[in-house]
Amino acid sequence: MWAARRIAPSFNRTVVVASSAAAIKPTRIIPQWTYCSIRESSTSSTSAITYKRSHPRKRHPALTSDHPATPSAEEAVSNILYNLPSGAHDQARQRYVFNCLVQNEPGVLSLVSGILAGRGFNIDSLVVAKTEVTDLSRMTVVLRGEKSTVEQARRQLEDLVPVWAVLDYTGSKLIQRELLLVKVSILGPEHVRAQMNARSPDWQPFQDEDEVEMSPSDVLRQTHAHLKSLRELTNLFQGQVVDVSRDCAVVELSAKPDRINAFIKLIKPFGILEAARSGMMAMPRSVIFDQYEGSDKDIQEEGSGVDASLLPPG
Repeated sequence: MWAARRIAPSFNRTVVVASSAAAIKPTRIIPQWTYCSIRESSTSSTSAITYKRSHPRKRHPALTSDHPATPSAEEAVSNILYNLPSGAHDQARQRYVFNCLVQNEPGVLSLVSGILAGRGFNIDSLVVAKTEVTDLSRMTVVLRGEKSTVEQARRQLEDLVPVWAVLDYTGSKLIQRELLLVKVSILGPEHVRAQMNARSPDWQPFQDEDEVEMSPSDVLRQTHAHLKSLRELTNLFQGQVVDVSRDCAVVELSAKPDRINAFIKLIKPFGILEAARSGMMAMPRSVIFDQYEGSDKDIQEEGSGVDASLLPPG
């Protein structure tokens, strides 16, 4: 007598076919659609933003041992995709850097800013200073916007009478620098609000009624520890402490705008009392021409006329 039975679990399919009551041969069929959960489809591309939206970050569980387990391949790929920063292609408004050579006369700045304001641009940075030429000034403008709108604004700037030229440095190799002067508290973040509201020169730190009274030695040790930490962080960014008082310090840093932003985020826990930024100045890098370029080619051409039959064996 022939008999057949089929069992279908949730993930694997098991088919058992029996030819008789004594002979049973199970057959295990592994489904071909079992893939990693990250590869949802072969045609769709995986991006960091779509992955972060579909997989929100979860709080890590507490460690049960001193030696954490090695993550699997799926967990490693998920971690890499989630921590991948969003690229420039994800931003609809691109960043543009313009360098305007203008006549050194009154009213030029208002003309340039008026055209940009009429187009609805929010200027991220604007630096104007005179050059080594008496009648010439250089203006560096950083803004964000659509490509077509920015191009129309650039052409309108070139049509102004006091504007000699508008150079587009977007996408070029530039030397970008910005100057930062920031006054940081060395008493601790809990005293920043009191320092900002203090107007009397006889104001003394650590004198609030709600706080525990500290001895002068403890106050000195705490301020010295905060100042040492601030100085070490400033040295990592190749800056310098230019002024120190009993409750704050002034730090000077000249670097790229992105590096300035990172430094501000790192010193924010100390307590920022005041900050001033000069704006970005840009200058294109010089092109290096090799004077020996093409010399190897000339040597090869001269040696190509040698008859190989006249050379010794080997």
